[in-house]
Amino acid sequence: MAPFNPPLPQMVEIRDLTKSYGVHDVLKGVSLSVAKGERVVICGPSGSGKSTLIRCINRLETFQSGSIVVDGVPLDDDPVHVDTIRCEVGMVFQSFNLFPHLTVLENCTLAPMITRKLARAAAEKLAMELLDRVQIAGHARKYPMHLSGGQQQRVAIARALCMKPRLMLFDEPTSALDPEMVNEVLDVIVDLARDGMTMICVTHEMGFARRVASRVAFISEGQILEEADPETFFGQPRHDRTKLFLSRILPH
Repeated sequence: MAPFNPPLPQMVEIRDLTKSYGVHDVLKGVSLSVAKGERVVICGPSGSGKSTLIRCINRLETFQSGSIVVDGVPLDDDPVHVDTIRCEVGMVFQSFNLFPHLTVLENCTLAPMITRKLARAAAEKLAMELLDRVQIAGHARKYPMHLSGGQQQRVAIARALCMKPRLMLFDEPTSALDPEMVNEVLDVIVDLARDGMTMICVTHEMGFARRVASRVAFISEGQILEEADPETFFGQPRHDRTKLFLSRILPH
């Protein structure tokens, strides 16, 4: 008799999600489940709804119908639920979104001190530990304008981690970087994945997807057309649209 393997607890449950801007349907009944400890990479052509989907998970975008549950908390119109989810979900954007008038250290300590009520000394200790982890601690007293794009993005990752999130969202975290800076940011994310962080990442970096993903989801025209482990997704894609996408984006 085969051993019984209980299903992993779910971190994110998205069901029949729809989102439109006026007459333009961006998400058309999207469903996606992400288990705790899983690393899901979402890919697809530009304008397919990838970023909109990931931004819905912490209510940066509202949606017309369907449901999202994050770690057992429904994402609805209850502000308590929204605040709870935002405290537990870290997000790293394309454009860093650091406060230019604050130092690196101040960028990292602001939210824990206000939201988590950490004392300044505790917040700074945590921030320095995480800045060291992303290899940027030596720049803690600098302002964002004095850092490269890759350094700023690593600060943004450390800032998100300072909230001790249960889930990390990455919205094309390398798209605004010069090519030589991409790997230094991706290496940080890979390191987080090794530690078991639950993450959802929107990216065009297919080599990164192969390295870090436990599952790859392909979205096109507002619908998830295919989901598979990386070996199957890249080696034996089933959907014609997936095959076309991969033929255009992968080196020959």
